[in-house]
Amino acid sequence: MNVKRFFMLAVMAAGVFGAPFSVAGEVEDSISESLSAAVPGLKILSVQESEAQGLYEVQSSNGETIYTTRDGQYLLTGDLLKVTSKGIANVTEEARANERRKTMASYGGNGLISYKADNEKAVIDVFTDIDCPYCRKLHDEVSQLNDYGITLNYYAYPRSGPGTPSFKKYESVWCAEDQQSAMDTAKAGKAVATATCDNPVLEQFQLGRRIGVTGTPAIVLEDGNIVRGYVPARNLAEGLGLL
Repeated sequence: MNVKRFFMLAVMAAGVFGAPFSVAGEVEDSISESLSAAVPGLKILSVQESEAQGLYEVQSSNGETIYTTRDGQYLLTGDLLKVTSKGIANVTEEARANERRKTMASYGGNGLISYKADNEKAVIDVFTDIDCPYCRKLHDEVSQLNDYGITLNYYAYPRSGPGTPSFKKYESVWCAEDQQSAMDTAKAGKAVATATCDNPVLEQFQLGRRIGVTGTPAIVLEDGNIVRGYVPARNLAEGLGLL
């Protein structure tokens, strides 16, 4: 399949979280209109001139970054890299991190299952699946993270999706009277009592998709950067400059 066509189809399938256009200027408007007409279902969050002369950066609602020429006729997908005095910088990932930070901030702290450090020095937001082996491995080290001064906030991301046993299990944990105890039990592979209530599990799952979570655990740092997969507690603390 043609690469450009594959990308277009992927955007059409994934662009489900709508948002109003946020563009300014005739060039940006023209690019937005051109892409929207070419790809029905594509929802554009912003269009702005990129660091690379002649290219415009387009942010879509499914988390994809597209680069286009001024006339909107030529498209580039993938990461834009920049040669600096310190080496190669990933311009696209820096932009993603900034958008991710804003999106996480706009969600707020409601509905989280948190393990707070007494002497808090850093906060990590972890999208987790109760049945994910490496999520369980990370959970085994929560007390170590807390000892290093790291507060951990859990966001729901049952990879199998809504209506599945893993999804319902997370809902039961969230609806439990003692959420931490229920989470500890579930992460240990033990059964938790079935419980239902109004809960944010679906909303958090959709949030994860919106910021580009593709697997678990996904560790979102305070600056919006994301660490994909399990990292030992000590390594996390070192990476955050706490050791």
